[in-house]
Amino acid sequence: MASGRLLIFGLGYAAGAVAARLEGWRVTATGSAGSLDFDDTTRVSAAIDAATHILSSAPPGEDDPVLSVYGKALAASGKWLGYLSSTGVYGDIGGAWADESAPIPGRREGRNGADAAWLALGARVFRLPGIYGPGRSPLDRVAQGTAHRTGIAGQVFSRIHVDDLARGVIAGFAAPPGAYNLADDLPAPQDEVVEFAAKLLGIDPPPVVTLETLSPAARAFHSENRRVANGKAKRVLGWRPVYTDYRLGLRALALADGPSGP
Repeated sequence: MASGRLLIFGLGYAAGAVAARLEGWRVTATGSAGSLDFDDTTRVSAAIDAATHILSSAPPGEDDPVLSVYGKALAASGKWLGYLSSTGVYGDIGGAWADESAPIPGRREGRNGADAAWLALGARVFRLPGIYGPGRSPLDRVAQGTAHRTGIAGQVFSRIHVDDLARGVIAGFAAPPGAYNLADDLPAPQDEVVEFAAKLLGIDPPPVVTLETLSPAARAFHSENRRVANGKAKRVLGWRPVYTDYRLGLRALALADGPSGP
């Protein structure tokens, strides 16, 4: 891939993985790990002008912070635009499959609005399920004693290894605007994933807890049930997840560095 200039709004775990794979590129970013102050409109505007590609992973509040401040400049820039969204926009669909044509009535209005606004701007919107990878996986949570099981029957979620996420976004550099689900091939119950992580670590799985004992955010997460279809990303981006299911991803992490520990 020819080198370019990538501007990232919000250099976090996922966007950082994208940047790390871009050899020979010049990357400028806002966020705690970046070197650009989001509120420095002069420097950010210059960075927009200089960039060939612009990727936002900044989480929305009631509105999208990037579009609120820089939306007009981005719309006029003519640059490649990308946005890291969430498969949470699909809401609870009772374990059914969701592709990119599904409605987005998710429980977080800010996220739904940001997703739609970036699409209207002509961006590639990457809808992401649960992200895991080095230092941030069920292996780490089980080892740290922060994982739990709920015992909820029939509930499934999708997930994506952060390396596959990064490869999918980069594949999107040559793709037309639109929404793309980046998920592995095997949606699975969270309890099953946690139990497999415990098995890899050679320890007992964590206890089953009731939903009432969880935080409001965790309860909201467990109120949803869906499978995320990745067929469009495979067809249009020419992308395939290396870690096609959580077993492959967790085994690779266990064989590499293992969990980060308490």
